[in-house]
Amino acid sequence: MGLFQAVTGAIGGTLTDQWLDFFGVPDGLPSTAALFPAVRKGENAGRGSNDGASDNVISNGSKIIVPEGYGLVLLQDGAFTGFAAEPGGYVWNSEEPASQSIFAGDGVYESVIRQSWERFKFGGRPGSQQTAVFVSLKELPNNRFGTQSEIYWDDAFLNTQVGAITRGTYTLRITDPLTFIRNFVPAAVIEGKAIFDFTDIDNPAGEQLFNEVVGSLAPAFSMYTNDPAKGNRISRLQQDSVGFAQSLSAAVEDNYKWRTDRGLEIVKTAIISIEYDENTRELLKNVQRADALSGSRGNSNLQASVAAGIESAGENAGPGGLIGMGMAAGGMGLGGLQQPTQQAPAAPAPAAAPAAPAAEPAAEDPVAVLRRAKEMLDAGLITQEDYDAAKAKALGL
Repeated sequence: MGLFQAVTGAIGGTLTDQWLDFFGVPDGLPSTAALFPAVRKGENAGRGSNDGASDNVISNGSKIIVPEGYGLVLLQDGAFTGFAAEPGGYVWNSEEPASQSIFAGDGVYESVIRQSWERFKFGGRPGSQQTAVFVSLKELPNNRFGTQSEIYWDDAFLNTQVGAITRGTYTLRITDPLTFIRNFVPAAVIEGKAIFDFTDIDNPAGEQLFNEVVGSLAPAFSMYTNDPAKGNRISRLQQDSVGFAQSLSAAVEDNYKWRTDRGLEIVKTAIISIEYDENTRELLKNVQRADALSGSRGNSNLQASVAAGIESAGENAGPGGLIGMGMAAGGMGLGGLQQPTQQAPAAPAPAAAPAAPAAEPAAEDPVAVLRRAKEMLDAGLITQEDYDAAKAKALGL
């Protein structure tokens, strides 16, 4: 009993021209449809029709076309009687005991489908009336998630709790069609009377999945940002659609057993927006500043500032001009101590006395100047060229 595999591979016009009566995928099917009934193609290239047949009846000798990306499930009174995941043409014959009832192919579905078939297959001999439904084996797009208020999780990199409002979309895949139908699909769809679409706002199953994904976002964010392999950076979430999808899929599996009990998994995500709370935004700003001042670029900026301070001090001071010179960013001397720059008020000179000649500034000990410059060179605050220039000036060369 079951399906005969008549033709495998891609289906073209030649196959449909040869067969008078056959079933296939409905026209105008939305890309988000997960499960839908097989429809009778009443007219076959003008060669004849069978419009008078009963609905939801698959009689002996019926031909069914399974296109790429879909699986075919046959049911009798809610029990599985046949499954095909390979594209091609199939003939149904309920009277032939030697025909195969499952065609899983050599792809990703082979092992899981065969395992499911052994658990779910119909034990007795089916009647001639069958229900045929198609199940999508593709990624199902446009499944949405979003939060109205902040969700919080512990972040290892920031070493504190962070919070955010987020929204985005994910793609879904049916990994085990038989488990999916058995445990999650309403009876009206199984009976071939409706289309099952996760994105349909009137589909309570889709709404349930939405709520479960939202409930899994905080553990998924925590799982991703606390993974050393991801660099412990929440800023990478929006650029890693597959990596975050793996964390989200693992979170919903831990919480709600999607793969185990429903035959579903999340494949990819697209985070449209993340709005962090005020404390998290301030933490991220501090991290950004620290990143800008770290590494070789930060050292280059600091050295450039020191060099500019040395050059300015050398231009504006006399002999020994390195004494008390300020660094560009902090007003620090070569010895690392801040030099006060207070100026005492000048005393009024006697009216009749001639002006005294200005005293020559005391020259700093060249050895002390060079010692300070050497300390700065060893600390990486100035370059070798800066040190050589300071040495030449101190020694009057």
